[in-house]
Amino acid sequence: MAQRTATRSEPRKTPVQARSTASVGAILEATVQLLLRVGKEKLTTTLVAKRAGVSVGTLYQYFPNKSALLQAALRLHVKEIVAEVDKVCVAQRGQPVEQMAEALAVAFLAVKMRDPRKSRALYAVSSDVDGMKITAAAEARVKQEIVGLLESAPELLTTDLVLMATVLQSTIAGVKRQLLESDMPEAQFEVMQRELVLVVRGYAQACVAQSR
Repeated sequence: MAQRTATRSEPRKTPVQARSTASVGAILEATVQLLLRVGKEKLTTTLVAKRAGVSVGTLYQYFPNKSALLQAALRLHVKEIVAEVDKVCVAQRGQPVEQMAEALAVAFLAVKMRDPRKSRALYAVSSDVDGMKITAAAEARVKQEIVGLLESAPELLTTDLVLMATVLQSTIAGVKRQLLESDMPEAQFEVMQRELVLVVRGYAQACVAQSR
């Protein structure tokens, strides 16, 4: 039983009061700040608690170890990305499909590049904290949202909507990864975003039935 407790990475409990929520928010913010400052290997729960202004005991009420902290920080980051996609899908319902594709690409890259160092750092530790499962669940939800958005397109689409959503999602994710793995992502952002928009708009247009 003791060994299981030592290796678990899920949060111990969910905050239910405003004060508790604020403490958890401060802890996760401190986790990311220290991840960027000292790196994964030197990050400790003691350092996180000190930077967050809470006791180590308070931290352990919510997070049993460093892996749990990193996993929670990654979950929050992914949640923010999904929220941005949700906003786009709501705002773009019923718009031309090319416009939909462009809005998705712009929004997704914008949220990832809001803080590229943070995105890259969390991407780097994801393999250590069950990140594939976290991102896979988020990607499945995003794909479902995109399919729903495409269903509202005014044009007749000739491509299977799930396939179309998959291609759009994969294309955007590929450019995102290229940016985050480059030495100067901020310098390349505008040109890569512009080229991505051309690609997704062209693909969206190709999926529209041509009138004779």
